[in-house]
Amino acid sequence: MPPLHIHKVHQLTGHNAAIYALVPGLRPGTFLSAAGDGWIVEWSLNDSRPGEELMGRLLAKVDTQVFSLAYLPETNTLVAGDMNGGVHWLNLSEDRPNRHVAHHRKGTYGLVVANDELISLGGDGIITRWDTLRQTSNESLQLSNQALRTAMYRSAASEWLVGSSDHHIYRLNAEAFTIKEKMSAAHQNSVFCLEEHPEDSSTFFSGSRDAQLKVWKIEPPGQSTSLVKEQPAHWFTINHLITSPDGKYLLSASRDKTIRIWDTASYNLLKTLDTARDGGHVNSVNRLLWIPDTPYFVSASDDRSIIVWQVGS
Repeated sequence: MPPLHIHKVHQLTGHNAAIYALVPGLRPGTFLSAAGDGWIVEWSLNDSRPGEELMGRLLAKVDTQVFSLAYLPETNTLVAGDMNGGVHWLNLSEDRPNRHVAHHRKGTYGLVVANDELISLGGDGIITRWDTLRQTSNESLQLSNQALRTAMYRSAASEWLVGSSDHHIYRLNAEAFTIKEKMSAAHQNSVFCLEEHPEDSSTFFSGSRDAQLKVWKIEPPGQSTSLVKEQPAHWFTINHLITSPDGKYLLSASRDKTIRIWDTASYNLLKTLDTARDGGHVNSVNRLLWIPDTPYFVSASDDRSIIVWQVGS
């Protein structure tokens, strides 16, 4: 594989607290961020000019820390999860009022959209699916007595994978909303992130507070999940995992302040982006997002900034 060239393009400032969430924006070339300051901000790479600072646009504000975010284009609605377990429905069109639902306890750590359905993950160990049109909860399932931290939808099997602070990964039947498999002690600590292999839907990655990156294979129906590979990927917690649009790379973000790029074929480390060599973050990297149809990905950090990275020359 030829050398991988990645360089820093912009460092975006404006948030007044750690940034926890990134999602694709309302228009091409845009993305949204949400942070501990309660602000939800839209950024546009279309406004980028060499030597000029890229400015964000405040879309909405919540009165407490925002831990998770989703955008529903069909209804032009933002959904934000806060540190107290609230789920905020922020309607960007003026024909519908905003709603706040005090739903989870101990934080709403994840919001994931799949199949016209939204799920929320709570610090109370509860996963809930929501009706996105009525903006009401449909069904809840108590998975754990500890926080649920991440979820991934597998369309090939119509199932949810959920990572928990109890060290387990759960596989759920998406239609019946029942547990298919409990992968006990999948990690030695909280499971913070899950990501499907871009070339093989039966394979997925997991990252944890134990700093281990693991590769799993889901065997044919009726069989359990097996571990393919594990390696110490970072010095500290792996906060997030994403894959590149071309399927070649897995990107990991860590509390050790670095971003690492892995080969999805061999699982080997290809590159590390850090503070000294690349002008990277000076605190924990919490979130990553590849901007659709562009050569850019962005990273968000406890240092209250977002870095725009360009892949290629």
